[in-house]
Amino acid sequence: MPELKLPRIGFGTWKLKPKDCVKSVIKAIEIGYRHIDTAQMYRNEHAVGEAISQETIDRKELIIATKLAIWRLRPGSVLSSTKKSLQRLKLEYVDILYVHWPAPIFYRPKKTLKAMSQLVDEGKVKYIAVSNFTPKLLDEALAVCEKPIVANQVEHHPWLQQREMREYLQQHDMYLIAYSPLARGNVKKIPELKQIAENHKCSEAQVSLAWIMHHGAIPIPKATGEDHIRDNFESLNLQLDEEDINLIDSIKTQKRLVNPPIIRPKW
Repeated sequence: MPELKLPRIGFGTWKLKPKDCVKSVIKAIEIGYRHIDTAQMYRNEHAVGEAISQETIDRKELIIATKLAIWRLRPGSVLSSTKKSLQRLKLEYVDILYVHWPAPIFYRPKKTLKAMSQLVDEGKVKYIAVSNFTPKLLDEALAVCEKPIVANQVEHHPWLQQREMREYLQQHDMYLIAYSPLARGNVKKIPELKQIAENHKCSEAQVSLAWIMHHGAIPIPKATGEDHIRDNFESLNLQLDEEDINLIDSIKTQKRLVNPPIIRPKW
């Protein structure tokens, strides 16, 4: 794995409205999350920054990640928008800066990644990562990026098992960061997860998260209420049996739930 050491689970903020985001991030940090994920397109970086500023925890203990908006991938925009993100987050640097979507209108591998590498050299970004990249796009990025690419953040849950991507990233010593790890709330509809949850006396969400972590990926579930935030975090304590893992691995249904037109790559 890369030099960057990530916790086994992180906290996602997609679609969290600013007021909810402040409260949720504060509660997540209090419960024990140390990896917080946001993005320029979420329009809540300032709320994440407000939450972090209210915590007394040492900045070095936190992993803060954000993502470049699809229209901010040209070199000048990479530099200027990241500086604005830092202002909103009230930080001197972010630990991870992602290309959010490889939108062909704006994303130019060499130019975009060179600008991101410049931010690493300036100390404004610790590590470069990408999101929603296919193996082919990763090959192209790795060939031209001046710095290591430490992760690919993709949709990943029992209905989208990402076997090829998991293998690719393991071979290239990169993290798989799993967004929508609860299948956007659909984990309760998956019979196999329901069965395992009943056996272990836990939630279907915990089963999904534990399965993802078993395969070496890092889930970043979003939650607002304290009970859900805590329930997700406690998946760290769930030990699935080999039989449980095999049952989830055998799920045939494959559904991609986040697939926006125009900006999505050719999966």
